[in-house]
Amino acid sequence: MTHPDYGYGLWGLALVNAAVFILFAFSFFKPATKRDWRSFGAFSAFIVALFAEMYGFPLTIFLLSGWLQSHFPGVDWWSHDAGHLLEMMFGWKVNPHFGPFHVASFVLIGAGFWLISAGWTTLHESQRHHKLATTGIYARVRHPQYVGFILVMLGFLLQWPTVLTLAMFPVLVVMYIRLAQHEEREALATFGEDYRGYMQRVPGFIPRLKASASPAGPIDGPSA
Repeated sequence: MTHPDYGYGLWGLALVNAAVFILFAFSFFKPATKRDWRSFGAFSAFIVALFAEMYGFPLTIFLLSGWLQSHFPGVDWWSHDAGHLLEMMFGWKVNPHFGPFHVASFVLIGAGFWLISAGWTTLHESQRHHKLATTGIYARVRHPQYVGFILVMLGFLLQWPTVLTLAMFPVLVVMYIRLAQHEEREALATFGEDYRGYMQRVPGFIPRLKASASPAGPIDGPSA
């Protein structure tokens, strides 16, 4: 591109940012099983696709350039700040990095990584004692790490939506739900009514506003 304010083509920066976020997630999630690696690999693909457009080539801007230019003629769509599509389209008169969508994205991303970290900490402790994880964050939701990955991806979608990541997001959400269902079938086969009772007490993905009156206690056995 010969556009004077063209803010892309920074493939080294795209690689570094993708690597930082993937390694950051890896340090919390620590995949061990094939299922873990599959879910982590899908999340990594989402991150790579995101930063490839954020710093490499703006495929979404390129595909929508005609429509964007005709509907929002006052925006320089080839500048890097214009990649914050929601901020640009809603016309917030502030730096897009301080706009409401960008701030909300940081909240979601931070909450997501906290859930991944808190989930792994509880899970690791339960594994050390050969018990099923039902305490800590697992007393509020049964699949905190999957919820964490979904929140991180949703946060990035608010911050820098792209055609590819928008297409990937529902596919990955369905994948995480199916992985959770597969894990629960295994847990039910192993723990039977004990795990069924845990499922009745604790929601899978969306925590209740009010904690259960009878919190789940630890259950002997391998972690799910």
